[in-house]
Amino acid sequence: MSKVICAHAVSVDGFITGRDPGAGRGLGDASMLFDWYFDGDTPSQVFGGFKLSAPSARLFDALAARVGAIVAGRRTYDDSDHFGGGSPHPGARLVVLSHRPAPEITDRQTLVTTGVHDAIAAAREAAGGKDVGLMGGGVVTAALRAGLVDEVVLHQVPVLIGGGRPFFGELPEHVRLRLVEAVPAPGVTHLRYEVAR
Repeated sequence: MSKVICAHAVSVDGFITGRDPGAGRGLGDASMLFDWYFDGDTPSQVFGGFKLSAPSARLFDALAARVGAIVAGRRTYDDSDHFGGGSPHPGARLVVLSHRPAPEITDRQTLVTTGVHDAIAAAREAAGGKDVGLMGGGVVTAALRAGLVDEVVLHQVPVLIGGGRPFFGELPEHVRLRLVEAVPAPGVTHLRYEVAR
C-alpha cells in the first residue's frame, strides 16, 4: 500500500511560513525557507527550474518521484493562489481538504469536505499506487491525530523565524519518530523519519 508522507521546509524553531503569509505574499517574510531549491548547480529531475546542491537533489528527487497525489489544506491552497488551477507537484494530482465550498476548484483538482480520512483515501486512489504527500500544517496535524502518517521529512533551514505558521499543531499524545536518514547540505539539513507504530 502507498505511504502517506509529509515533507516541508521548516525553520529551526518549527515555522513553515513567516509573518503575514498569503495569496500574492507567499511565505510572508520567510522566503529563505526555499532558497535551497535554487542555490545549487544540480537540476531537479522532477521539478523544472529547481537547481539544488547535489546532496539535496538526491534526496529531494527520490522523495518527489514517490508521490502520486498531494493533499493540501484550504489555507495552503488559497495562499498559493490555487496552484494556478493545477498542483504544486508536476506529476501529482491535487486533493484539497476544506470544510467550505471552493468554487475555484478546476477539473485537475479534487475537493473533499468530509475530513482527512476521505481526503487521503481520494488521494490514494488518484496516486495510482504511488505515495500521498501532505501539504500544510493543518492537514499534517489532522493526519497525525488520525494515525495516518507514515513518514515525516523536515527540510530544516538554519534560521529562527520567530513567528508565522508552525508546522505542527497541538496533538493529543506523543508521536514517536525513528530517524531513517539525515543529510546535511548547503543551507538545509534533511531529516527523514518514520512514524513509530
